[in-house]
Amino acid sequence: QVQLVESGGGLVQAGGSLRLSCAASGRIDSSVVTAWVRQVSGTESEFVAAIIRGGGATSYADSVKGRFNIAKENAKITVYLQMSGLKFEDTAVYYCAARRPGVYTIDRVSTSYDYWGQGTEVTVSS
Repeated sequence: QVQLVESGGGLVQAGGSLRLSCAASGRIDSSVVTAWVRQVSGTESEFVAAIIRGGGATSYADSVKGRFNIAKENAKITVYLQMSGLKFEDTAVYYCAARRPGVYTIDRVSTSYDYWGQGTEVTVSS
């Protein structure tokens, strides 16, 4: 099994920066695909970014490209989402998600991910 825990959310002023962390444990594959997905209550989830830990390939949603950066930590099974130039529209609950072991491709469809964290709230003030 895979367990994911997000952290780093909070309140930030528009134009500011914030870094989210996703700590993974359990039967993690060395090349696990990990994604960040955000959701506003009552709306569909929105793909934000993803990374393949084994190869380092990344993918970003158009709405965050150039402002957000997804990265991995070498010594720990942790994936980060560095957010800069935050906008009010970025306000949402951000979830960390991972694909099952043996799957090494990025998918922008949320249902393609097998494991999910509890989410961390990001609020951007205007």
